Amino acid sequence: MGDRLRPLVAAVVSVGILTSACATTPSQGGDATVVDLNDDGMHGSLLDDGYEVPDTQLTDTDGAPFSLAEDLDRPLTLVFFGYSNCPDICQTVMSALASARTRLDDAQRDQVDVVFVTTDPARDDAATLRTYLDRYDPSFIGLTADLDTVIETARPLAVAVEKGQRLATGGYEVDHTASIIGIEGDRAPIVWSQTTSAADFAADITILLEESDRS
Repeated sequence: MGDRLRPLVAAVVSVGILTSACATTPSQGGDATVVDLNDDGMHGSLLDDGYEVPDTQLTDTDGAPFSLAEDLDRPLTLVFFGYSNCPDICQTVMSALASARTRLDDAQRDQVDVVFVTTDPARDDAATLRTYLDRYDPSFIGLTADLDTVIETARPLAVAVEKGQRLATGGYEVDHTASIIGIEGDRAPIVWSQTTSAADFAADITILLEESDRS
């Protein structure tokens, strides 16, 4: 079954696509809204007020404590919630993010982080998560916590996380919102969809960094 993403209307729409394997349905994420401003040159959707970045305590792949609110030190961070056993969408998104970084110059890359928060901490231990991310880009930051903390972290960013159906193989799916969240400081002002291309990510990152330099 192919991925089905409800298109953003040109006015104001609610955020959140909950993915389960290959299907997508509306999520029960946050109630913030986005404004789809196609004439501003951006491929992501700008939030009208921005999400507040949560200060929950996570753990990085080195075992150190990590908070999205306190430990992001770059002008721009792209955050995606997913899991290493995801059969399709996570791979597509992470490949696009990795390719987008190669399209930036050295100075731009130094100003951008990519953070992957596992939605499947029972299977994604630190070693598994690090191995998974290194396939895309060793600079990617991997974060984990108990599932309740992951859900608590995701909710303010309009990301829904829940354990999905058990598979015939004995494994299980993990349903999660497939948006990519852009964080600048203590706010998240932009969201991209799972269908955003590497070129479009790179173009938007360039615009956001230029705006940050001017502010």
